[in-house]
Amino acid sequence: MTRVAIVGGGPGGLAAALFLGRRGHRVTLFERDGHRPGADLDADFFDWRRPGVPHAVQPHGLLAPVRTVLRAEASDVYRAMLRMGARERNELDWFAERPPARPGDEDLVTVQTRRIVLEAALHDAVRREPGVDARLGEPVEGLLVDRRGGLPRVTGVRTASGTYEADLVLDAGGRRSPVSGWLSEAGCRDAAAENHLVGIAYFCRWYRLRADGPRDPGRVKAGSVSAFAVGGVFPSDNGIFAASLTVSTADPTRAALRDPAVFERAARTFPAIAAWLALEPEPVSGVLAMGGLHNRWAAPADADGPVVTGLVGVGDSVAYTNPTMGQGVAMALWAAQWVAQHADTAPDPASFAAQYHRWLARALRPWFDAQVAADRANAAQLADPARVSAEPPTAAARERAALFACAHDDPMVMRARAKARHLVLTADQAYSTKEVRARLAHWLDAHPDFTPAYDGPARAEWESTLEPPSESAPEHTNSAVRTPE
Repeated sequence: MTRVAIVGGGPGGLAAALFLGRRGHRVTLFERDGHRPGADLDADFFDWRRPGVPHAVQPHGLLAPVRTVLRAEASDVYRAMLRMGARERNELDWFAERPPARPGDEDLVTVQTRRIVLEAALHDAVRREPGVDARLGEPVEGLLVDRRGGLPRVTGVRTASGTYEADLVLDAGGRRSPVSGWLSEAGCRDAAAENHLVGIAYFCRWYRLRADGPRDPGRVKAGSVSAFAVGGVFPSDNGIFAASLTVSTADPTRAALRDPAVFERAARTFPAIAAWLALEPEPVSGVLAMGGLHNRWAAPADADGPVVTGLVGVGDSVAYTNPTMGQGVAMALWAAQWVAQHADTAPDPASFAAQYHRWLARALRPWFDAQVAADRANAAQLADPARVSAEPPTAAARERAALFACAHDDPMVMRARAKARHLVLTADQAYSTKEVRARLAHWLDAHPDFTPAYDGPARAEWESTLEPPSESAPEHTNSAVRTPE
């Protein structure tokens, strides 16, 4: 039995505590926030003030690894999420008639839900797990560090109520985790952290579908794109969905999107969102903004290996990615599962730390690098749409657009796209097979005049939505919405 102390009670920390406890380890989880969600999902989601977790109220589409890990490690948690309203959507459901099944198709599933549903289900399971002591409202204030010998070794944590010795400490403190500062204070070498600023901002608003109306608008793509903005829809649990707009942080119009009336007028210029708003849903939030985004790799290691033993990071504390691709929760649960599967070796701290950091580099780092590359390309386009629009598309840009269009016509290409989306294969691996190349070539032969095009608004139309409407124009607002602080 390994004694484990966990710093932080987000999805990664809760999952690690549960997975470890069910393998017979003794776990103490420390979380600054004293609230335990679950009694009222809407109140927990909209009214729970969490200034350190701004992404908690942003839309989520949980990728396939979340479902796969939970079904393997805590199937009761996954069943509870479904009972609470989470929905499954296989990527191949786009087609009216499913293609012949292939191994793995059953796992290409997005779990459509707000993050609060996952958190509530994990909290409930952790509360019932006898081997886990969840100390909500008790933040960790520092580490116990043994500096004797070679590398410093973390041997426990310190809180206001005392010290807690542990064979392994998990840093699940999120993107603002104080652990790296404590390691520096303890005399550890500086880790080789990376921080890549993402020049985009998100604006979303939540809506609830009418109880007597349809659950969705039918066969409608989830996103629409203009040269300078992206609009998307995130169907969620219990008839709730989010409309989301993404723009460059350099866009001078972005501040206007905080106004609900302006946001909704702008959102309706994107076909993907307009189809959902045509269902006349009730707005249930104000406009929730999120900026200051980064892609941050902060594993406590450098070129020579781990800078400390007895401690490893899971979730956003070690690999934080801009949520565009929705990788964060998936990577957090992967890490929690790995730690739980290998915790028996944690009493050999040097070997455990080295093995874990090799796994991070192999299993998570490629997805982090892919997010960094994608964000650079997206930020460049959104920041300078006039240049991008004026230049003829490159061969690579034409092929990317063709792959997206072809995927919605050809199940074989959609399957490849789903594997890339759900972190089964990299995009290069998924799209480079002979079958996909042949399907794409056939599609292009049938569409010889294909050129990348935007289905979102032109700039003039976009800017017109920011102007005050005429007196006769109706506003699609609701003065009774709940707006979180």
